[in-house]
Amino acid sequence: QVQLVESGGGEVQAGGSLRLSCAASGSILNIRPLGWYRQAPGKQRELVAAFTTGGTTHYADSVKGRFTISRDNARDTMYLQMNSLKPEDTAVYYCNGFLYGSVSIWGQGTQVTVSS
Repeated sequence: QVQLVESGGGEVQAGGSLRLSCAASGSILNIRPLGWYRQAPGKQRELVAAFTTGGTTHYADSVKGRFTISRDNARDTMYLQMNSLKPEDTAVYYCNGFLYGSVSIWGQGTQVTVSS
């Protein structure tokens, strides 16, 4: 069974940067669409950025121009580069994908805390 494992979270001051990684235990090429979500305390989980089934990228308005999603197929890993972080970016970040386009897989999440 394919698993997704996030890493790279931590605490950073406002204006700082972090890079999250999402490593797949199998071929990441079989997982599409594939993206990053986040959930802040007391809020619903929301889409942050994603690779669509067609291979294009999609970003939430709140992170456009600050976050960049990328992937390294040879390493079966997806990344989220987060720059100019704001306190409102504080959340648990999850990667999610659909194995063979049909079976939803979630990682365990990684905490990102941005202090003002």
